[in-house]
Amino acid sequence: MPASPAPDSGSSSGGAPGKTAGDPDPQRIPRWLVRAELFLRVMLRIYIGLAVAYAPWSPLFWDQNPLFVQFPTLSIYAANGAVRGIVSGIGLLNLWIALRDAIRYRNR
Repeated sequence: MPASPAPDSGSSSGGAPGKTAGDPDPQRIPRWLVRAELFLRVMLRIYIGLAVAYAPWSPLFWDQNPLFVQFPTLSIYAANGAVRGIVSGIGLLNLWIALRDAIRYRNR
């Protein structure tokens, strides 16, 4: 047994190190599938970002939330403008990440 993990020079397989003669080549992901995944990921992030950025300023989603009705102390903190701004900021950050991914991939 050799002391190092490097293959010995007298190897019977003439291929690349670490490959045996029976190993198939690794399959590549088709370009259309990569683009479809990117499109779905960007669309999902845009949708979530818009929903999270809008929710704190909508009385239907924020003020009448069953979670805030059940826990009145949480409702006091949720009504604070800074908390609403932080939640909206997370939504805008999600939008930024979606647009950055779309632009970055387009430039490749």
